[in-house]
Amino acid sequence: MNLHEYQAKEIIKGFGVPIQEGIVAETVEQAIEGAAKLYPDGPDGKWFIIKAQIHAGGRGKGGGVKLAKSLAQVEEIAGKILGMTLVTPQTGPEGKVVHKVLVAQDMFYPGASEPKEYYLSITLDRERGRDVLIASAEGGMSIEEVAEEHPDKIIRESIDPMLGIQPFQCRKIAFKMGFTGDAFKSAVSFIAKIYKAYKATDCSLIEINPMLKTSDDKIIAVDCKINLDDNALFRHKDYEAMRDILEEAPLEVEASQYNLNYIKLDGNVGCMVNGAGLAMATMDMIQLSGGEPANFLDVGGGASPETVEKGFRIILKDPNVKAILVNIFGGIVRCDRVANGIVEAYKIIGDIQIPIIVRLQGTNAIEAAKIINESGLKVMSAITLEEAANKVKEALA
Repeated sequence: MNLHEYQAKEIIKGFGVPIQEGIVAETVEQAIEGAAKLYPDGPDGKWFIIKAQIHAGGRGKGGGVKLAKSLAQVEEIAGKILGMTLVTPQTGPEGKVVHKVLVAQDMFYPGASEPKEYYLSITLDRERGRDVLIASAEGGMSIEEVAEEHPDKIIRESIDPMLGIQPFQCRKIAFKMGFTGDAFKSAVSFIAKIYKAYKATDCSLIEINPMLKTSDDKIIAVDCKINLDDNALFRHKDYEAMRDILEEAPLEVEASQYNLNYIKLDGNVGCMVNGAGLAMATMDMIQLSGGEPANFLDVGGGASPETVEKGFRIILKDPNVKAILVNIFGGIVRCDRVANGIVEAYKIIGDIQIPIIVRLQGTNAIEAAKIINESGLKVMSAITLEEAANKVKEALA
């Protein structure tokens, strides 16, 4: 589960991490009120950063991060950003509608030296089975270009899963990032606290970009991205409440209500499969047959008539779907039960105009094929995955 910047900052602040303070607003009026309260000594002469709150990076490049030098400019800029469709390198060409902005303190002190931006993140290195801390002295909006064009500037430190991050590793990273003096001490403390937050919250990713060194050698999280592990949310009910369904694809939100694992893609063949591995193989076969997967849909090992029906309904809501391939392995669930569910779902949904190809293998597969073939419905059965893919190809011709 992804979080907004303002939510992620509040979480790491709870672990003692210094952050750029800000107030979230859903209206222009709230933005002005928040800006007026943001500085302890009042807003007069102060500058503000207005940030669009969407689940995507690269907001600055898309015009979603602006500097306001007065309350009047806060009103003007917040009015432009709220409701806009923000297109960034991570949103795709369709962009995302901005429903909230974060009004934050400006980190540039007039008359002081320019602050410097750094990059820091922690995630899981799946190849090594260890968490890895990734850092760079070249933080900011162009970190992707830095990683691609100057990989030598990216620092990686593997973390022992039994010991956790050690003090010498925090010092090592801070030294390699070029910190000295008070900034070095602050960076060491900052890194240790970020790791503590990462472990305590069951993150799959925590990213600070930029991690800012101010002119007076303070280290501050100016932006924060957190991805929470969905499988660990039962331990964090308060975080689960932070979910923003407006940032998610509507079909994915609907699928989650029925405990279906659904991800929308851009193809023309809907997939309904039980098991993630089988789903990936099915998508590969569709690709090889000349089609394009329209979704990833795992109905789980115990697929029931109800889940099959819900799966069909969700797939059919995608106007790009020109055929549906159902590929179920009957291990936990019997194939004949799934076949009955398909027939029942077909009848309940009604007039389905696109071809449906069904491959059921495993327990009672023969009985399942008989049910499909004798149903009188426009459903084609297949035995092998290759045969199913070829029937998909014929259906799309």
